[in-house]
Amino acid sequence: MSTSGERAASGRTVVIGLGNDWRGDDRAGLETVRVLREELPAGGAPGVAIVEGGGDLTELIDVWAGADLAVVIDAVRTGAAPGTVHRWAGTAAAPGWRCSSHALGLADALGLGRALGRMPGELLLIGIEGERFAIGAAMSPAVRAAAARTARDLARTLCGPGRTPAGERSR
Repeated sequence: MSTSGERAASGRTVVIGLGNDWRGDDRAGLETVRVLREELPAGGAPGVAIVEGGGDLTELIDVWAGADLAVVIDAVRTGAAPGTVHRWAGTAAAPGWRCSSHALGLADALGLGRALGRMPGELLLIGIEGERFAIGAAMSPAVRAAAARTARDLARTLCGPGRTPAGERSR
């Protein structure tokens, strides 16, 4: 996993984008954190680590352990329209993460993290409904737009009082 900012630790927030750049909409989580980096003010948001994760979800447990809040973004398939953004709070496995193109699914990482006592204080799962997952497929426009919207929403939330995302003016 590659990180930008600080590694998750007590008193920190970690935003983790999961995915595979070579499988179309499976890169939704990666695209979201990449846009998020652009949306945050220069220097990022204090106390926030942004992490890109590929297929090794066992590393996910190390990244979120000790964080006050972990936000995990990934592509999902629930049967909703492509680009639909789902949000689940808590550590119960969300329906769209039952299967995965990763070696271990997010549901597996949640179970292992619980068993090892290595969960964040709070967990927010954001699933972006995908459409194209074939190797070499392009990212669908609906998923790309949803990733950008999600990144902007997260930037506003993470910047906190008195700070604004890049491209927005203070009032």
